[in-house]
Amino acid sequence: MWGDIAIAFVLAFVVTFVATPYTIKIAKKVGAVDIPKDERRMHKKSMPKFGGPAVILGFLVSTIYLLIVMSMEKSINLFGFEEYWRKLLGFLIGIGIISAFCVVDDIKTIKPFTKLIGQILAAIAAVLAGIRIEGVTLPFLNFPEMHQVTSVILTIAWVVIVTNAINLIDGLDGLSSGISVISAVSLLIIFVLNGSSMVSVILITALAGALVGFLPFNFSPAKTFIGDTGSNFLGYSLAIISILGSAKTYTAAVIVLPLIVLGLPIFDTLFAIVRRMIKGKSIKAVFKADKGHLHHKLVARGYNQKQAVLILYGISAIFGIFAVILCDSGIWKALSFLLIVIVAIASGYKNFSPEKTGKERYECIQCKYIYNPKFGNEKAGIKPGTPFEDLPDDWVCPVCGEGKDMFELHE
Repeated sequence: MWGDIAIAFVLAFVVTFVATPYTIKIAKKVGAVDIPKDERRMHKKSMPKFGGPAVILGFLVSTIYLLIVMSMEKSINLFGFEEYWRKLLGFLIGIGIISAFCVVDDIKTIKPFTKLIGQILAAIAAVLAGIRIEGVTLPFLNFPEMHQVTSVILTIAWVVIVTNAINLIDGLDGLSSGISVISAVSLLIIFVLNGSSMVSVILITALAGALVGFLPFNFSPAKTFIGDTGSNFLGYSLAIISILGSAKTYTAAVIVLPLIVLGLPIFDTLFAIVRRMIKGKSIKAVFKADKGHLHHKLVARGYNQKQAVLILYGISAIFGIFAVILCDSGIWKALSFLLIVIVAIASGYKNFSPEKTGKERYECIQCKYIYNPKFGNEKAGIKPGTPFEDLPDDWVCPVCGEGKDMFELHE
């Protein structure tokens, strides 16, 4: 098993690492370039955003090679009772559907609702192939055998939510790809502990390997972005593989453990939905992007992009370790771990807070105007000596009129 895992990881890593520079060149030729033209974008220069195809290529090459070799060795049976061949075909069709929609979005940009349709169609392709959440068994929620309609609806909802969770958290260099690596490794450990099928183990390993091959080009300062093609593929794959990797004897793992592993992006997404609906007072507002995500909040508090990403990596790792301990050792040891982490963070919080010297200056990303607390902004009624954090929420840049969320600490 471990030899197969090693080959799956290394092969996916090598293919993606070699392919990514080519996707950078292709991005510039086809126009898949992210231009910082609105207030949400945290980068200051145009950036290729076509890294997704390289990750998908690495994942597919590794997966297909290992599945063929293992089938020849008869260590797996794709045509047995579980009919993995059919499920994998549905998974592949879903990847094709979601990639087709998102490649167009990376090059020409399409409406969020149109992308949602692509996500739903990809989820339906997986469901029709037999990939479903068939039951959940918990002390407080016991549905060992769901009605077929309930199973289909729950599966589609799970796939769409996780896909969007990874897509929406893709706001800083290396953020979505790094969190996906952490999630994939956590799920891999859970699958091994849980006695999951080798098919799911190979899939999640190949995904982790492909992402590690891409991260050197995506971590701050990034040379390329993964794009909507990549982020949607990551979310879709994590959702599908988490279902495939849950053994029949541990049905709680279908929802609970992957839900914990992906807790950070899922929370950020659900909070974004509620926030946008309250602010926009309509369902349509859900599709309107904003700067209220966790990574935006951290940058606004004075952390630079790299620090914000590492903090979110840490939080994601805590979720992953908690899920692994829960799977292996039970709820009490998992809660003990969580309590220790909370105490450690509470004790050392001040040491990791952005260092304030009293001489900080803040730069508008849009027009490069520098706000210096020493001088304030007297035309707007801001007295000298007013810290940036104490500026009114409706204060705007005196040069271009952008809000406070368009400013970052000037290094």
